[in-house]
Amino acid sequence: MTSLHQGRSAGLDFGTTNSVAALAGSSGDAPQLIALDGPGGPTDVFRSALCFWHDEDARGGLAVEAGPAAIHEYLEYPSDSRFLQSFKSVAATASFDSAPVFTKRFRFEELGRLFLDKLASHGGGKLDRLDRLVVGRPVHYAGARPDSALARQRYDAMFTGFAREIHYVYEPLAAAFSYAARLTEPATLLVADFGGGTSDFSVVQVKEPGAAQRCVPLGHAGVGLAGDRFDQRIVDRLVLPMLGKGGQYRSFDKLLDIPGGYFADFSDWSRLALMRNRRTLDELERLRRNALEPDAIGRMIAMIENELGFPLYDAVGRLKRALSDQDAATFHFSGAGVEIEAAVTREAFEGWIAPDIARMAAAVDDALADAGLGEADIDRVFLTGGTSLVPAVRAVFTSRFGTERIMSGGELTSIAHGLALVAQEDDLSAWTA
Repeated sequence: MTSLHQGRSAGLDFGTTNSVAALAGSSGDAPQLIALDGPGGPTDVFRSALCFWHDEDARGGLAVEAGPAAIHEYLEYPSDSRFLQSFKSVAATASFDSAPVFTKRFRFEELGRLFLDKLASHGGGKLDRLDRLVVGRPVHYAGARPDSALARQRYDAMFTGFAREIHYVYEPLAAAFSYAARLTEPATLLVADFGGGTSDFSVVQVKEPGAAQRCVPLGHAGVGLAGDRFDQRIVDRLVLPMLGKGGQYRSFDKLLDIPGGYFADFSDWSRLALMRNRRTLDELERLRRNALEPDAIGRMIAMIENELGFPLYDAVGRLKRALSDQDAATFHFSGAGVEIEAAVTREAFEGWIAPDIARMAAAVDDALADAGLGEADIDRVFLTGGTSLVPAVRAVFTSRFGTERIMSGGELTSIAHGLALVAQEDDLSAWTA
């Protein structure tokens, strides 16, 4: 039998879209998800978002909330708030220096620590005085040229002091631990974890119950895209054409294409809120004055100034969820002079995301190759993460492994549950990344 860690331990799935925490059980008991207080009552799933607003009584004159409370504060006073979401996506991005929030700037690790402290405060003390915290990390970080060493440096700065020991474990490996708790016999397992910013894959040998090392990692791979990239495809097709994408502006006697960087930033949840700064808005105003369709750029400016990132995110999410259950759905968005109502078929959506699905499928090949195994060697496939519910994503696995080998469940909580199981182990060296 494996020996167990005796101190107070927890697992934390710090996700791009949502975060979940679980306390490790004592004496081998099952981990327990931590219920986090919010305006709508306790919840296991905590939105990975921050909201800032001016408050004379707050330290530095700036108040902050996280999770559901951040959403609540934003909805109460959207024009006087700064709402940041998906900020985990820039952890490995060297070009990201700091985020402007009113007149202040926050580095990634400062945003992360504010988020952690608020998450802990909503946990009613259950995350206080931890001996060990096991944190999930992607196999492959988000971003065009992710720097994993930089991400590790930022994570270390973010988590230092939160617990006596901090350990990092690949997220799909944690999901394998969670799923292995259901198994009563050995199996070779492929775990596919689809989050907001990354899609990660691990191949794990699950030994018989009671084995000294129940889960043995065999191979890993990942790609820095997932649900947020699907969102970008929707925004690109349905929203950006109304905001000037594809348009031109006059520069002296020439007609030039409007720079694509503005549209790339607008469609990325981690960067959209950061566009609300004086420099970017001044650039957009100069562009509006010279654009052939100035009203379109004006609509982009209005959406940025009115902090409409969250309502847009909500509308995109509703469409994705509807298309997971239906063959067609209608996209609705209204705000800042932008009115969109567009019918979208599942077939059209799957065409938009086809390049991303192909990259995910290639990463599955990489994970199998890293493990030195073929598809026939996999006994079970465990799908987790919210994006695993997208039919085109599931089809990658059903077509290759057959529906009888596909398992799922706990899409938003399995990683935290698995991290807490890892945290119970006395020696973590076999699983830490």
